[in-house]
Amino acid sequence: MGKIAARLKHEIAQVIPPTIFFFVTFNVIAVTRALMLEQYGITVPSFALATIGALIVAKVILLVDLLPFVNRYPDKPLIYNVAWKTVIYLLAAFLVRYAEHFISFARKHDSLIEANRHLLAEVIWSHFWAVQIWLALLLFVYCAMRELTRSLGASRVRHMFFGIPGQQAAS
Repeated sequence: MGKIAARLKHEIAQVIPPTIFFFVTFNVIAVTRALMLEQYGITVPSFALATIGALIVAKVILLVDLLPFVNRYPDKPLIYNVAWKTVIYLLAAFLVRYAEHFISFARKHDSLIEANRHLLAEVIWSHFWAVQIWLALLLFVYCAMRELTRSLGASRVRHMFFGIPGQQAAS
C-alpha cells in the first residue's frame, strides 16, 4: 500500500505545475475572448472549459514526457530542448484537440470517414488555429521555464523568483 501511495503522490506532484500554469493561462485567454465577444452580446462559457483544457494539456504533457525521445538535447544549450519539446507537445496537443472534435462528430455520423468529412467542413478553423497559436506560445514559455528549472535546480529558481527565506541560491 505504501508504494501505491508514494506513486500517487509522485503523479500528483508531477501534474500540479503544468496544471497550474495552463489553468492560469487558459483562463486569461478565456477571459480575453469573453471580453472581446461581450460587445456583440455573445457569452461564452469560459472558466469550466479553460479548467478542463488545462487538465487535458497537463496530462498530454505528462504522457508525452514518457516517450524516450522527448529529452533529446539535454547537454546542448537550453533552446534546443525548449524548441524540440515545444514542437512535440504542440503536435500531441493538436492530435488530442483534433481527436476531441472528431469524437463529437463520430457520435453523430454512421462512419468514421463521414464524421471526418463533416469535421473538416463544419469546424470553425479560424478558432481552432487561434487556439493552436496561443498554445504554441504558451508551450514555448512553459518549456523554457521547465528547462531553466531543470538546469538551475528547483530550489534555486524558487529562491531567485520568490526569495524564499532559509533557501540559499547556489553560486
